[in-house]
Amino acid sequence: MKKILITGSAGFIGFHLSKILINDDFQVFGLDILNDYYDINLKNARLLQLGINAKEIELNKTVESNSFSNYKFIKADIANSGFIKNFMNDQKFDYVVNLAAQAGVRYSIENPHAYTYSNIEGFLNILEGCRHNQVKHLIYASTSSVYGLNETMPLCEDASTEHPISLYAATKKANEMMAHSYSHLFNLPTTGLRFFTVYGPWGRPDMALFLFTKSIIEGKPIKVFNNGKMIRDFTYVSDIVESIKKLISKPTQGDLSWTGKNPKPNKSSAPYQIFNIGNSSPTNLLDYINAIEVALNKNALIEYLPMQPGDVPMTHSSTVNLEKYINFKPATKIEQGIKDFVDWYKMYYTN
Repeated sequence: MKKILITGSAGFIGFHLSKILINDDFQVFGLDILNDYYDINLKNARLLQLGINAKEIELNKTVESNSFSNYKFIKADIANSGFIKNFMNDQKFDYVVNLAAQAGVRYSIENPHAYTYSNIEGFLNILEGCRHNQVKHLIYASTSSVYGLNETMPLCEDASTEHPISLYAATKKANEMMAHSYSHLFNLPTTGLRFFTVYGPWGRPDMALFLFTKSIIEGKPIKVFNNGKMIRDFTYVSDIVESIKKLISKPTQGDLSWTGKNPKPNKSSAPYQIFNIGNSSPTNLLDYINAIEVALNKNALIEYLPMQPGDVPMTHSSTVNLEKYINFKPATKIEQGIKDFVDWYKMYYTN
């Protein structure tokens, strides 16, 4: 079986990716530090779905799943350089998907050092582990936030990303540059994925869908920024993980037509590439809220507020390059995706 490491395996996307790859021809290792950025009980509950009792796990110890013979989990910190070096030297992974990171735009304003620690130091350790162990393909999470002040829609991978407006986005931009240097210097195949507002069952409690659903159920006002004039390219989590699954065995060999005289920023002569993963169908935030109201059969109380620091009024992804490369287009409708989330939310919080 192909051996793959998924960092951030107890996180939202990492959990869903682990679940889908367990049911495919992979020997899956999940790694997560299980920090308390958000409810640790939710992370533990995700792991229980994978047959792991996280409450009994010691730091830096690998445990086998009680439910799946091809899944193992290790509680560890990607920023621990000595441990990651020894771990990756011992395991010799074929593929690595790095989803471990300190997430959140607004939290990066409050606690910037958490972002350089995990997103820079941690990612460097993953790059070094891949470099020294002949990993066939490193896929890593970037973000649509790297587009920053860019207002040319739809956002294409070759557009400017020189003006990020949060440290979170800046660290992800740095990840893309770090990956390119390793692809160029060491011929390490890398693929960066710019995710656009991911949502779905088992999602993060700090994301809008989770916050809105909770408040509407409790009859509390929801906070809607920029006075409701927000447009987002909401992307359902199953579309994200299906895209990653299709990309794993398709590392680029480099673009033979690439030239330094007209350098395309999303490609290279080195084995390096960048893709957007979005629904390419932007939705007005108020329409998104309406879909939640329909799914809950309850109206929202709305508190309109000005724009928050680090936020942008609109995102809209172009996924033409992704579609050509893997013959797949994320296309889940928000009505279905929100219904799936609400059904899960009610199940999770009433059981």
